[in-house]
Amino acid sequence: MISPGISDGEILPVPDLVAVAAPGLMSAQLTVPGSETLQWQPPAAAGPSRRGRKIAGTAASLVLVGAIFGFALPHFASYSSVWASVGAMAWPQVLLVIVAAAASLVTGWLMIQSILPSVRFREAAVVNLGSTAVANTLPAGGALAMGVSWKMLSGWGISAADYVLYTLVSGIWTVFARLALPVIAVLIMVSVSRPQAGLLAGAIAGLVVLLIAAAGFGLLLRSESFAARADAVLQRAVTRGCRLVRKTPPAAAAGSLQRFRERASGLLAARGWRITAATAASSIALWLVLLASVRGVGLSQSEVPWQTCLAAFAFVRLLTVLPITPGGAGITELGLVGILAAGADHKVAAQITAAVLLYRAVTYLLPIPCGALACVAWRYVPALRPAGTGSRIAAAAQPVSAAGD
Repeated sequence: MISPGISDGEILPVPDLVAVAAPGLMSAQLTVPGSETLQWQPPAAAGPSRRGRKIAGTAASLVLVGAIFGFALPHFASYSSVWASVGAMAWPQVLLVIVAAAASLVTGWLMIQSILPSVRFREAAVVNLGSTAVANTLPAGGALAMGVSWKMLSGWGISAADYVLYTLVSGIWTVFARLALPVIAVLIMVSVSRPQAGLLAGAIAGLVVLLIAAAGFGLLLRSESFAARADAVLQRAVTRGCRLVRKTPPAAAAGSLQRFRERASGLLAARGWRITAATAASSIALWLVLLASVRGVGLSQSEVPWQTCLAAFAFVRLLTVLPITPGGAGITELGLVGILAAGADHKVAAQITAAVLLYRAVTYLLPIPCGALACVAWRYVPALRPAGTGSRIAAAAQPVSAAGD
């Protein structure tokens, strides 16, 4: 999602795909029962300074990725030795990696359904694959991926209010999972070895942030007075931010946290355990793809314990909360190899590098063509087109917490 997994999330070339998504985002006007009309306004044209910052950010991201794959990773193993390790895999090992990757994809679809029960399984698959393809391809792809997701889901009857609720809840739960996993992983890792200082520091930092975030979110849901005060703080921050960029503060910002509290409380009361289970399953399934890749290239438990593998996975997931590169490209690979290959000999380091690159190939690269095919299906397969969804629009207009529980 990101995401969410999100996560925590369309075959059109990417520019055409964005062009398809943009009109729906920039001009759609929706009326949600019990609230004011919501309207998407086109953003103001970027000025020269803003355009320059975007170009500089994109260039810096590309340079970072190029440096990692061109210089950092070859320090651990040559690409020829990596290819040799992958080529030596037997077909049952390859099949295991593919099955694990497919299961990881499915958990992302179930995550969408846990929050939006009116979305059918095939629709959740198309949304997840399409938005992931955008997020993994473009700088700042997460924002464009949200546009693609909204374009698809709105065509299937999801209201603007429900989409915002879905985005926020899935994002919050994904962040909670990324913060909690390092703590769990380090506690498990203690049973076999002493954690590296970096892993221990990451776990402690994640625990502190998790406790603060969970306490704040709990207060927001349980205390109306706290929600009102937090909403006032948010309103002032939005007002000041808009003044800095010389824009009029949006009227909908007032009371937004209180409206979110009301809808989120109902959703979590009805489907909280499903959302939590789906989020946990998504993280575990993704780690199992990495573990299958490690075992697939021939690394045993004595060479790379599953506990260490889980700790490395958890730490890198926490490290990539901030989208420095599209889909964490380069940073994820270097982080995993750096942790797992620490102190290993050249042969084991080469196998670890091969396992990490195989893991990323099936979880990062494979969803891109799959997402492009999903976009073709969305455009041309009758069962996925918006036509004929009138009855579902009426159902989706009800609060999410009451939909299909």
